[in-house]
Amino acid sequence: MDVLALYGLLVLTTLPPLVPNSALLVTTGVLAARGEVFLPLILLIVGGSALLGDVLMYLAARRFGEPVRAWMRRKPRREALLEWTSRRIQRYGLPFVIAIRFLPSGRIAGALASGVLRYPLRKYVLGAGIAEATWATYSVGLGYLGSATTGRPLYAAGIGFGVSCAVAAVGAAIQWAARRRTLREPSEESGEGESGGTSKGGDGGPGEGWGGRASSAAT
Repeated sequence: MDVLALYGLLVLTTLPPLVPNSALLVTTGVLAARGEVFLPLILLIVGGSALLGDVLMYLAARRFGEPVRAWMRRKPRREALLEWTSRRIQRYGLPFVIAIRFLPSGRIAGALASGVLRYPLRKYVLGAGIAEATWATYSVGLGYLGSATTGRPLYAAGIGFGVSCAVAAVGAAIQWAARRRTLREPSEESGEGESGGTSKGGDGGPGEGWGGRASSAAT
């Protein structure tokens, strides 16, 4: 494949979300280990295009908050994921903006939640930049290190793709466990409310959601 065509393909598969690209990134790492492409440029293209996609999603959600909310409410599972994300961005801020990138559908959820909440743009770009740089290094590095270590490109690509799938499965398990824990929180908070207590706003109660603490998130 022509090098310029490869660079263009990397942009097309990393700029938009939900486009399968693990195999391509691992293979690109293998090519870098063989000296056929320049590794630093590959990392810059992959990380930069992914960050651009994140910022575009953030800006769209910030500009068109109401349509985004309406779109999210069409599917309960999608709405629940984004509500869960927004509460944790409000509570943990920048560290969660970084961490959510590595969970299933976290790239979209993190960008849209941050935009609707009007999370500060500079902080979001910083968090998304760290996350995408880490993701690009990890994804391409699997193929690079595998090929450099084994000297067998196909074997290295298979190992890299397998590791990527395993990491994705672990992330899905963590997200599933966290959401199950969240489902138990409303009943516990309701019990406190009935006893006369006031629910704390740290993690975001049922009344907070997408707009309840946007002002505090933007400080």
